[in-house]
Amino acid sequence: MRALLAVLAMVWALAFGAAAQDLSALARLDAGQSHLQGDAGGVEIALAISQPVPWRVRLLDDPPRLILDMREVDWKGVETLALPTPVRALRAGVFRPGWSRLVVELDGPWTVARSEMQTGDPGAVVRLALEPATAAAFAAEAARPEPAEWAAPKAADLPPSPVQGSGPVVVVLDPGHGGIDPGAEREGQTEAKLMLTFARELKEALLRDGRFKVVMTRNEDVFVPLETRISIARAAGATVFLSLHADALAEGEAQGATVYTLAEEATDEAAQALAERHDRDDLLAGLDLSAQDDVVVTVLMDMARTETQPRVDRLAGHLVGAIKGAELRMHRHPHQQGGFSVLKSPDIPSALVELGFLSSARDLKRLEDPEWRARMAAALVAGLAAWAEEDRAIRAVKGG
Repeated sequence: MRALLAVLAMVWALAFGAAAQDLSALARLDAGQSHLQGDAGGVEIALAISQPVPWRVRLLDDPPRLILDMREVDWKGVETLALPTPVRALRAGVFRPGWSRLVVELDGPWTVARSEMQTGDPGAVVRLALEPATAAAFAAEAARPEPAEWAAPKAADLPPSPVQGSGPVVVVLDPGHGGIDPGAEREGQTEAKLMLTFARELKEALLRDGRFKVVMTRNEDVFVPLETRISIARAAGATVFLSLHADALAEGEAQGATVYTLAEEATDEAAQALAERHDRDDLLAGLDLSAQDDVVVTVLMDMARTETQPRVDRLAGHLVGAIKGAELRMHRHPHQQGGFSVLKSPDIPSALVELGFLSSARDLKRLEDPEWRARMAAALVAGLAAWAEEDRAIRAVKGG
């Protein structure tokens, strides 16, 4: 039994043979026939879907959670399922193209005692039974490595980008969150979808300007790990990296646009809370990059203080100036700093723009307004253009 559980915790559970390879339609969750139930002695999970699909299950730690990956499942209705006491939270969505993920956050160490897919006509039911485990046993299961074909790509180890000449300014736009990680939510809107919409509009505005080349970290509603977003920017030879967000904090603390840049110490508690939230979303989705963090931050801060940081400061200044110049609402502290992992590229000037906050009804209304978005996009284009012109001039002098 122990050997069987070890296999279940780390490899694909293709429970229905070669016939599954012919299936291509999206499977749908039947919430009415699904349930989570149990207590401190055990938890039973039954998930009814419209057709069998490839799947796998594994455990991860910090926080303790069960991960269920399935091929193309629409998880609509999963939020209606009642949660037994041992289950703290349930999240589901697209993890990568063609694959969806269910994250079951647990209250402590558990083990998968039994897992199976029961197929029928026409659907299937995934059944999981969890039992309490010792901390040591759980840690051992959670520490099992991902199969090579499933692990997140390593950060690109590329040389610094050469000084840009007369070619286009390479802007990498990073619409925050996506897929399994919807970000902030309010009144049927999600941060992930709002930012993807705005990023597409900003991309078009930049391309119409003629001075920019644009790369997107995601072009659809899928999950992209924080480390991968940085790798995309480096592989693209980015001149500048711009991450787009519209988070949620308590009303009164967060209204209007804010430009964030990297600092080891956050400007204030709100900035620190946002940085921790963004990193935790990545963690809950099934990725833990914390083992690299101390080394990355140390190297980054040394480099940022000597060369990149002045460029970042000028970038923030031009973005804030352009937004204010367009008479768009900004936070009372328009430029702040925080420990955002997505900004930790040591040689690419990077900024995170909170366009507004979904916790503010007024900000949400602005974000839903195409005219307001067009004005904001134009302001960011102007700010990036002014920064790029100044940056090229300064770097040309230093290079000469």
